[in-house]
Amino acid sequence: MEYISVKQAAEKWGLSDRRVRVLCEHGKIAGARKEGRSYLIPSDALKPADGRRLRGRLVPKEFASLLARVDSAKEELDRRRPLTVGEVKRLQDEFLIEFTYSSNAIEGNTLTLKETAMVLEGITIDRKPLKDHLEAVGHRDAFRYVQQLVAAKAPFSERIIREIHSLVLLDKPEDRGVYRRIPVRIMGAHHEPPQPYLVPVQMERLVAESAHDKRHPVHGAALFHLEFEGIHPFVDGNGRTGRLILNLTLMQHGYPPINVKFADRRRYYDCLDTYFRDHDEEPMVTMVAEYVEERLKQYLAALG
Repeated sequence: MEYISVKQAAEKWGLSDRRVRVLCEHGKIAGARKEGRSYLIPSDALKPADGRRLRGRLVPKEFASLLARVDSAKEELDRRRPLTVGEVKRLQDEFLIEFTYSSNAIEGNTLTLKETAMVLEGITIDRKPLKDHLEAVGHRDAFRYVQQLVAAKAPFSERIIREIHSLVLLDKPEDRGVYRRIPVRIMGAHHEPPQPYLVPVQMERLVAESAHDKRHPVHGAALFHLEFEGIHPFVDGNGRTGRLILNLTLMQHGYPPINVKFADRRRYYDCLDTYFRDHDEEPMVTMVAEYVEERLKQYLAALG
């Protein structure tokens, strides 16, 4: 690994030498190490995030380092924006296909990644159920709706949750956007969702509390996702809807959307189980933050 001096880092980031040394002393620069009285900083290290952005936010110690890396990458991306129209479209198109494939596959959809791409182009896949086709199209339309909400800076509400669900559940018109009226159980899970008469009350409370959440946006998005999945407000489509809402929250705060990969489904389920069994949110918050960091690095790599 190549290293630069404190002075070189200070010039690169537009900071004073003293400020860079303080950041090194407090472990705010990833990979920085001390040799004698001097610090060596990886040449590809990102400028630490401006802590003033998080004033008034609650950041637990166990998440501080990871979320600081996430915000450093985000601020670096913000400095390099705007992307060209072509760059944005390419990144969005690739993400939409992968996100639609993974989110549906986690819930049992049998379309492959390639087949999902073909369905989204309007091609019918032989010997694949109509349900799988409708799920792909519905998820695509729901994500496009999420993008429109972000662009319009629409305030979050229960109505929006219902509308996202209505698009997701394209194959079951009678259940679209309707809170469940029967008890449900999640196969293999430790958690039992609340009785149906409690769903409207708990959903109203969850949305109201999110408006006053003082956590770091990534932390808050992950915790909302856990609580939403715990309420399990709909008969079907809770997982897909919940992951779309997770991305809506991230995007509203300027972070890129994430794709919980089908290959990571076991870790994802374990994160849910750990929260409801042990009241431990750390695995899910870490998973979401790592995905955000990965996406930010992908954007930065695309920009060179």
